[in-house]
Amino acid sequence: MSNEALLAFVILAGAVVLFVSDRVRLDVVALIALLALTISGVAPLDVALAGFSNPAVLMIAGLFVIGAAITETGAAEWFGRRLESVAGRTEGRVIAVVMTATAFVSAFMSSTGTVAIFLPIVSSIAVRRRIPPGRLFMPLAFAAHLGSNLTLISTPPNLLVSDALREAGREPFRFFSFTVPGLVVLVVGIGWLVFFGRRFLPTGDDQGDSSQAALSQFDLASEYGLGDALVRVGVGARSRLAGMTLAAANLRAAHAVTVVAVLRGGEALRVVPPVVFHAGDELRVIGSSEAVDAFVTAFSLELLSGPSGFALPAAESLAEVVIPRRSRLVGRTLRGVKFRDRYRANVLAVRRVEGGKQVCHASAELRDLELRAGDALLVKGRRKYLRNLHDDRSNIVPVAEPDAVPGLLLDRPRAVGSVAITLVMLVVMAFGWLPNVVAVLLAALLLVLTRCVRAADVYRAVNWESVVLIAGMIPLATSLERTGGTRLVVELVEKQLGGASPVVVLALLVVITSALGMVLSNTATAVLLAPVAVRLASAFGIAPEPLLLGVAFASSAAFATPIASPVNVLVMAPGKYRFSDYTKVGLPLQLLVLAAAVLVIPLVWPF
Repeated sequence: MSNEALLAFVILAGAVVLFVSDRVRLDVVALIALLALTISGVAPLDVALAGFSNPAVLMIAGLFVIGAAITETGAAEWFGRRLESVAGRTEGRVIAVVMTATAFVSAFMSSTGTVAIFLPIVSSIAVRRRIPPGRLFMPLAFAAHLGSNLTLISTPPNLLVSDALREAGREPFRFFSFTVPGLVVLVVGIGWLVFFGRRFLPTGDDQGDSSQAALSQFDLASEYGLGDALVRVGVGARSRLAGMTLAAANLRAAHAVTVVAVLRGGEALRVVPPVVFHAGDELRVIGSSEAVDAFVTAFSLELLSGPSGFALPAAESLAEVVIPRRSRLVGRTLRGVKFRDRYRANVLAVRRVEGGKQVCHASAELRDLELRAGDALLVKGRRKYLRNLHDDRSNIVPVAEPDAVPGLLLDRPRAVGSVAITLVMLVVMAFGWLPNVVAVLLAALLLVLTRCVRAADVYRAVNWESVVLIAGMIPLATSLERTGGTRLVVELVEKQLGGASPVVVLALLVVITSALGMVLSNTATAVLLAPVAVRLASAFGIAPEPLLLGVAFASSAAFATPIASPVNVLVMAPGKYRFSDYTKVGLPLQLLVLAAAVLVIPLVWPF
């Protein structure tokens, strides 16, 4: 092994350690690896920077713009809401319909964006069908992964293996090259969840009362431990609080107490800074017992007995949102991001997984709680402002809003335009009339020119972490190839599998890819193993297409753990899942998907 190859493996090992630690952003790890390759002399500057001009990277950036246009015009949500008419009444049929629709949308959009759109829709279906949401959210997430196997553009690994095929001097994959084996895998996945896997989903005992015809504010508050946990406090005639405004009292900052509701004469008032407290008011507050006692003493208030219930004025409501993995809120506090000013809503409680269990935090000290990916937040605000939460799905994903009037923000002309342009792009790609990257960039440009997506939102729509991750990891894979590192790995495999059938080679590659994908992102996994697949095909004298398809399918098979994918993290808190729930439902599914891929891929793409 040459010194350059040894250095490349050391840099790869360091990158894997950083990926697994999850302490450094994925794109930052990729840039660290890129700079290490350049500074150490393993990769010349032109090789180190080649990833940023790679056609797959440009295509992925363009596809984010196309996905944003379909989302912002309301076309994707319109399709999701059509589920109501075909979902049926039985749980099995609901799961099958939800998974099929989700997989179809995920075939043309990112899996994270698809789940962000479907979460509130599926939550509404669950309430109306009296099914605990936890019975539907995991199938929703898994279907988004299964849909990634249907088309060329559905996920970055598909584009990366196609690009590896092109660099090997072969005809790259076409738009529907993945579809036939992808459909088989999808049917296997849906069949597992509908007939067997759903037996291992949470039964609803800790999901709240699923017998309610509609989700109420009290139901949602109770899930976060606030239904009967608010403290009732009376404002007497001699209280120092009488005649004082909420802003002047400064209760949250000075006394660690949050006023959730003000009741006057049986009517709930809006809790806003200018509100003036009157003698006879009843307050509903959140805070530790020590903070509430100190607050009552300081303002000469009266602690009232009996259950507090939950009451808000008619113009206000509650909503549940979850923080996705790439949100700008991750690692910051509510105070630091100025959550109340930014979203015009107050966070009453935070639910997260700690030690494998769901834990709720509900106190005035929430403002200094560091937010994590997957945290579910219970927020309170005016209904018209809560609806605006849907406009920032990259940072917060709405899950449920009780008592909300169903509404769809559909810009019909632009929605039709975005769908039409996307369909034309798909036809052009399917028939190969233009290079794929040209077709995608042209469609993205047309969507901007026709105002299906605002020009100001184009750069915000692109997930730059994914783009930089791919561009930064491609030089590492190239360096392993240039220095002979990939050849050494292939020779080791060839030595161990000498004389083995191509199916065994495919199975081994799929297992390795799947195992690596459980600790790395699917994109990084595909970048690293696509060149290995090409080399293995050459060493064993077989076609590279089935091996590359195996890498793509195995990279997207992220079912066994919640940390395997941002989508799994996204549904964990709203679904009230434990780590073990993913293992019980997802591990058998992962094995079934891999087995189906190994059996079906050679039938469509012979060795």
